[in-house]
Amino acid sequence: MGHAGMAATVVRYLRSVGSPTSSGPVEALPRPDLRAVGDDERAPVDAAEFRRVLGTFASGVTVITAPGPDGPAGFACQSFASLSLDPPLVAFMVARTSTTWPRIARAGAFCVNVLAAAQSELCRGFAVSGADKFAGVEYDAAPVSGAPRIDGAAAWIDCTIHAVHTGGDHLIVVGRITSLGTPATPESPLLFHRGHFATLED
Repeated sequence: MGHAGMAATVVRYLRSVGSPTSSGPVEALPRPDLRAVGDDERAPVDAAEFRRVLGTFASGVTVITAPGPDGPAGFACQSFASLSLDPPLVAFMVARTSTTWPRIARAGAFCVNVLAAAQSELCRGFAVSGADKFAGVEYDAAPVSGAPRIDGAAAWIDCTIHAVHTGGDHLIVVGRITSLGTPATPESPLLFHRGHFATLED
């Protein structure tokens, strides 16, 4: 299935969950009911405690990018992981309220840019909404998807959308790898831990 076919599949999924698929303004999906217990049972996990405990898990930081007729799309993503070797799959999680995700879904493909230690400011730029996230950012086109491949990243992974699953207030996006690589000179990765950026040297 080519990019267009995969995009059509994802658009059908978006329609099935009530997300707009036109090129006009994108409305956020309604927040799902996150309760996993009945009203007469114990309360759900406190959100602040959830963030505090899960914040002890150090992770890398990525920027997910995609091409588009109105310009490239992208957002900062901490929830990324390798998934399968055969076939080669990766996954990232995106909030159902994201206004960038529908643009990536329509593209049917994306590039994962694994950020390097010196790219914390770039990451902050991609974490905001409404701004021109690519202003001043140097990039070229990933070889298969054409998605922005950010200069200076520690690694890049070019993918087509393989599957999309619901996961509470997020979507789990599975990508099938079509190409990947690292720079000739290895870069140390940017890390995120307890709400702050860090590096391997810290």
